[in-house]
Amino acid sequence: MTTVLFVRRFLADYARNPVNLLLIIVVPVVFVVVAAGPMGSFAKLGLFGSGGSGAAIQTATAGWAAGFLAAIAMYFQVSGARGTDRRLVISGLAAARLVTARLAAGLALAALASAAALAALAARTGGIADPGRVIAGTLMFAVIYLAIGALAGALVPSPLNGTLLILFVWIIDVFLGPAFGTAGQAATRALPTHYVTLWMTGVQSGHAGLPGSLGWALAWTIGAAVAAWAVVTATSRVARTRHRRRAGTASDQLIAATRAGLLDWGRNRALWALLAAIPAVFILMTKVTTPARLVGIALSERGRQVTTMVNLAAIHPAVMAPIAIASLAAIAGMFIMLDSRAGDQRLVLAGQRPGSLLAARLALIALAAMVATTISLAITAAVADVRQWGVYIAANLLVAATYALIGVLIGPLLGRVAGVFIAFLIPFVDLGISQSPMLRATPAAWAHFLPGYGAGQIVMNGILAPSFDQTRSLLIALAWLTALATAAVLLYHRTTRIAARPAA
Repeated sequence: MTTVLFVRRFLADYARNPVNLLLIIVVPVVFVVVAAGPMGSFAKLGLFGSGGSGAAIQTATAGWAAGFLAAIAMYFQVSGARGTDRRLVISGLAAARLVTARLAAGLALAALASAAALAALAARTGGIADPGRVIAGTLMFAVIYLAIGALAGALVPSPLNGTLLILFVWIIDVFLGPAFGTAGQAATRALPTHYVTLWMTGVQSGHAGLPGSLGWALAWTIGAAVAAWAVVTATSRVARTRHRRRAGTASDQLIAATRAGLLDWGRNRALWALLAAIPAVFILMTKVTTPARLVGIALSERGRQVTTMVNLAAIHPAVMAPIAIASLAAIAGMFIMLDSRAGDQRLVLAGQRPGSLLAARLALIALAAMVATTISLAITAAVADVRQWGVYIAANLLVAATYALIGVLIGPLLGRVAGVFIAFLIPFVDLGISQSPMLRATPAAWAHFLPGYGAGQIVMNGILAPSFDQTRSLLIALAWLTALATAAVLLYHRTTRIAARPAA
């Protein structure tokens, strides 16, 4: 009864922010509905190598969405309650019972995300051909990633590091998985959902011997759950404490706040490693999985639509780099603002100017975004062809600034869990799908209203065109940047003003 009570309390705590509950349903639906068709089309174009199957990729999108959502939800279930859980254990509650309740609550959220993803897949494809296999596979995806999220929550205290680590594992698992044509490669068998994907999608593995794809999939699922339970239980028995500094001119305050932020985040070496590793791996995998073939891509030149023939392998990494930059910039912007919010409110009460604090936070966000952008551009320069490097670099800096400001806004408005969902979803839908020149000659009318439209057009101009002729797109991108910066300033002043009001 105690375990059941705790499960109900944990779920009630999660649902206390209704946006979290809404997005754990909406995000997998949007991901599957938006991604299934385009990624199947990418497979037909050969963007994922010769072995990628459009049908397998469409089926696997349900598992990918459910897995990512389950991992993020479970991460914050574990990491966000570390102090509370340890106090409960110290007061006499069995750690095993507490962890069982915590994982059961996460499993309920994973089942909700899985159901939403499966319903979207059925609606998107007109019905699931083998529903028993696909439903079971999606649930195994969710359980494996639930365990990954729990392990990260127990071992990685920084929410930014934990989120980026989960994203890193997910990217490698998805893009090197058997749905993208790597079923016969021995090196990919160690990926968490390799065998689940094989069994779920019906892809022939080429692996000899027993226990077969289903047996290995079940072994991975059960093993991941047991490992997560053991690690979270062990770490819940340890009590740990943590420790966490005033006024002058506006410039003095800005320098002091910036220096303090750099010292704090400078100690977080894992963060900078992940900001470098994720875009590097993402872009290099794009290069490795994209075959050399000529395709026609529509391009605007001096106001006219022309079709140019390009080598797909030569430009695809350059097209994908802005997606990695946007996602990392949004996540960095969100967590840097959230992690500093309570401290900034106390500093404002102590006399610190909000403008100086905000400028310091934005400088730190810009540094994080610049690391991701620099690594992405360096890797892109090594593996892709770009005709106008100056234009391409400027466009990616616009992407980074735009999505960093989006992260600044979504954190305070939506919270950590919902914010991560949105920081993952918007760049994918915006830059990865709606602006993709591989899917349609020009973006759909609704895509013109997305934040990446202006910068996305400049990116493609830099990659393919001999000269810059995207003045209108530049003005749209700058308008978005101005609007987002204004909103960020207003929101920051509002949140710090709330803390500064004297008690009645």
